[in-house]
Amino acid sequence: MSKYTALWEYVEKNESPSFILTFEEIKNITGIPIDHSFLQYKKELTEYGYQVAKISMKTQTVSFQKID
Repeated sequence: MSKYTALWEYVEKNESPSFILTFEEIKNITGIPIDHSFLQYKKELTEYGYQVAKISMKTQTVSFQKID
């Protein structure tokens, strides 16, 4: 089980074609702050039917997009 499994499950249940979560929202979902390792873990998200479209350090957000 990944430290981001709770986030992947949350994203999967969203069912929107695309949406954005803030770093703070991700911390609330996972119980841990987002860190550099997220770049490696984000590959797991494809198993849940989504991908990370964009990570913005400026706005501290992550954009998620459903895989067709």
